[in-house]
Formats: sequence, C-alpha cells, structure tokens
Amino acid sequence: MTAPRAATETWRALAVWAVGLAAYVVAVTGRTSLGVAGLEAVDRFGISASVLATFSVVQLGVYAAAQIPAGMLLDRLGSRTLIASGALVLAVGQLLLAAAETVPVALCARLLIGLGDAMTLISVLRLVVAWFPSRRVPLLTQLTAMLGQLGQVVSALPFAVLLRTEGWAPAFATLGGSGVLVAVLVIAAVRDRPAERGRTPEVPGSRGGVVSVLRRPESWQGFFAHLLTLFPANSFLFLWGMPFLTVGQGLPATVAGALISATVVVGFVVGPTVGVLTGRFPHRRVVIVLATVTCSTLAWCSVLLPSGPRPLWQLALLMLAVGAGVATCSIGFDFPRTALPPQDLGTATGMVNVGGYSGSLLAVLLMGLVLDVLAPSGDFGLADLRMAFAAQGFLLALGLVGLAVALRAGRRRAATPSTAA
Repeated sequence: MTAPRAATETWRALAVWAVGLAAYVVAVTGRTSLGVAGLEAVDRFGISASVLATFSVVQLGVYAAAQIPAGMLLDRLGSRTLIASGALVLAVGQLLLAAAETVPVALCARLLIGLGDAMTLISVLRLVVAWFPSRRVPLLTQLTAMLGQLGQVVSALPFAVLLRTEGWAPAFATLGGSGVLVAVLVIAAVRDRPAERGRTPEVPGSRGGVVSVLRRPESWQGFFAHLLTLFPANSFLFLWGMPFLTVGQGLPATVAGALISATVVVGFVVGPTVGVLTGRFPHRRVVIVLATVTCSTLAWCSVLLPSGPRPLWQLALLMLAVGAGVATCSIGFDFPRTALPPQDLGTATGMVNVGGYSGSLLAVLLMGLVLDVLAPSGDFGLADLRMAFAAQGFLLALGLVGLAVALRAGRRRAATPSTAA
C-alpha cells in the first residue's frame, strides 16, 4: 500500500471511529443522566429509595440481559446497523422519560434506554477491530471506553444545569434529540469495515456460537475482570454518588458534580496507560486488574470506615479510584479478543460486558434495599449511605472467587495439547 493511500485509510478509520465514539458518548450520557436527576425523580414521581433504585435496576438489567443477543446480532448485522438502531431506541426512551408522569411509564423509558445502550459499546469496539491494526486495538479500546465517559461530564454538568434551570421535560427531551442526531451521523458516515477489505473470511467450523463462547475460560476471565473493576464505579456514578456527596458528605451540588466529572479526567490518564501496558504485556492483564481492585477497595475503606464526613482531598482520592475502575474495566474485552475466533468476538464482547453491568445492577439494587431498611422514610443520611456502600463487599468477594476459578480453568486448558491449539 502506498504512503498516501495508507494515510487516507488511517484518516478514514479515525473518522469512522469518531462517529461511533460520538454515539457512545450519547449512550453514556443517557445511561448516567438519572444519577444527577435522582432527587428530582423522587419529587416528580413521589418514590422511595428502593423504587428509585429500581429505575436503574431496570435499565441495567435490560442492558446486561441484552448483551449476548446484541453480540449475536452484531456478528451477523454489523456495527453500523446496531449503533444506529441503538441510538434511535435510546432517543425514544429519553423522549418517553421526558413526558413520563407515572412510575410505570418512567420504567418503560429506562428499559428502552438500557436496550439502546446495550447495542452501542460492543459495536464500536467491533469497529476498532475491523478498522485498525491489531497492535493498536488495546490502546483504541481503552480510548473508546475513556472518551465515552465524556458522557458522564455531559450529564453531571450541562445536563444538570439544564435540568435545574429548564426542568425535567426539556432536559430529557434534549437527550432524545441528541440520539436522533447521532443516528443520522452513523448512517451517513460509518461502514463496518474498509471497502477493499471486504467481509472477514470465516474458517469452516470456527463459529462456535454462544455455547462455545460460554465454555471458554477466557470469556469468563474477561467477565469477572470487567465485573470487579466496574461495579463499584457504576453504583456510584449511576445513582448513589450524588446523594453520597451532597446528602452524606454535605457538599454543594456544584462541587459534587465537579468531583464526579473528575473521574473522566482520571480516565484520560489511566486509560491510555492501561491500553499501552495491555498491548505490551498481555500476560500481565490480571496483575493490572487486581492492582486496580486493591486500590479501589482501599480508597472505599478509607472513606467508609470513619463515621464523619471526609475532607475534600480524601473524596478526590476516591474519585481517582472510581475513575481508574472505569478506565481499567476494558481490559476484560482483551481476554477473549486474543483467544477466540473473530466470528465469535461480538458474542464474547457482549458476555464480558454482562459481567460489569450485572454486577452494577446487583450493587444498585442491594444499596436501595439497604437504604430502605435503614431509612424507611427515605430520609437517609451519611451513616445509612456508608452501610449501603459497604454492603457491596459480598460482590467483591464473589468476583474474586470467579476470577480465580476462571484463571485456573485457563491454565488447565493451556496445559492440555488438544485444547490449547
């Protein structure tokens, strides 16, 4: 390939990736918007903490349940179709939420938002695999996950301002309009792969399907790595972070929003670093995951064990741990990427994504239940929030055991000549 042609293909790949990334930013904005609108949702619908948690549980449950079906559709229909479809479904959900005045309608809206969101990230990651050399895929995967968290900044700052100045309906209707816009951009600009490359040829018998993916220990390694790094961050960012910082720690909403947005800044540093390290030292992926989990656990313990509000610098360190978890979770996708056939990567990527978001679902639901037990009136304080966040410890133990079992199964498979090939 000549140098000008190579440069042209590189710019084309970057343009396709940028549009896909824009769709992911919109999806993350929709995913996290309820985290800054939780108190408004309580007032609008007259609900308790556990019902508020149900809003996120429904969204996360649909997101997690749709991952493997979405991955199978991705393997058959391609990224362009799924990203555009996801953006439109998410837009409908946001518009419905803008008009919702009852809990059932709002729950239906969150269901649609979760479904649209489920189609997006795995499809953008497939674009990265299709358009870029394999040596760049770990870094681009991290950049995708990291830059996608700009949606968190959008929800924590401009969306929050719009919500408090213009009200519920205009704020969520604006998010719906952004979904329609990004769907149009995807249809116009995104292609599943470079035209001259055509469809990746399938090796006869290489498409194993869901059962084959589920049987591979690398899939489960990615599943539990994703769960361990992501659920503590998501339970904070999706719903309970703003109440923890404002009601629990006594911070103004603007300061709390700035702290939450700082997690994205952390990702800008941690994400590329993790991507480079993963590409250069693929056999050290587990070490990076466990180091991230250890730092996150220590940061949470330092905030939750003392009984009183923590100083701002200590909360900033907690945001560092939260941002590192979001940035590191994408390592999970690398476990099956380097071991499974290309034709099964959509399904495998979906399965890995189930890990983090099923864990997040359980964490959000568990915290809502704990808060309802400790503060049935809904007037919870710092002591209640501390206990709710601490209750996530059992998910941490579950994830560590699962990862250990999957790693052991992988070593046994590698040691068996008939399966290691």
